[in-house]
Amino acid sequence: MRKVDIVTKIADVTGVPKTDVLITLEAFFKEVKNQVKSGESVYVRGFGSFIPKKRAQKIGRIITRNETVVIPEHYIPAFKPAQNFIDQVKKHLIPGQEPTPQDQQEEE
Repeated sequence: MRKVDIVTKIADVTGVPKTDVLITLEAFFKEVKNQVKSGESVYVRGFGSFIPKKRAQKIGRIITRNETVVIPEHYIPAFKPAQNFIDQVKKHLIPGQEPTPQDQQEEE
């Protein structure tokens, strides 16, 4: 599913015009990015958390030149799903089996 599919789905369910849904969704993404960039976490109850995750300094290798390089400590954006979200996915997705349309309808 792509962003345009999400916008269409939300517009169909809520009756809000697609342009308004897109503006709202873009504003949400922008605010999440700004908060994580500034070192803050964003918690969406029942969905998950967008967090800045610290990566420790480590030694890497450039294989083609047979060199060792130091990769400094840095932060990356990460997403940690809420436990009930994890449980819903575990309940409806069985390894080796495609989700049914009924499973997708139950989530809505």
